[in-house]
Amino acid sequence: MKKILNLTQHVATPEQIEAGVYEPVEKDLVINNLTFEELPDASEIYIRAVNLANIAKSEGAECAMIGGAPYLMNQLEKALKMFEIKPVYAFTKRESAEIVEADGTVKKTSVFKHAGFIEI
Repeated sequence: MKKILNLTQHVATPEQIEAGVYEPVEKDLVINNLTFEELPDASEIYIRAVNLANIAKSEGAECAMIGGAPYLMNQLEKALKMFEIKPVYAFTKRESAEIVEADGTVKKTSVFKHAGFIEI
């Protein structure tokens, strides 16, 4: 089983951990690089992608689960590949349920279940 570094803002689910995902030592640094408070330009996006790839390299990652702002992902894929780190995306299935409340209203919930990885 491959070890897959979690380069997303979210904590890995138990199913993802079972599939080999682990959290980076500096998760806060990952989150900071994935979070944009202002409109970024191309150089900011590139810098953030390289920063994230450097984190993965320093962790000795062979694979990295990525996700976040769509405008960052292409650059992050390229930066990871420069360090020979395989980017992967989590694939989830949505399981919906309808619950009838005591007052007769219906509450719909969705749970996302990890179902594998998409390799890039």
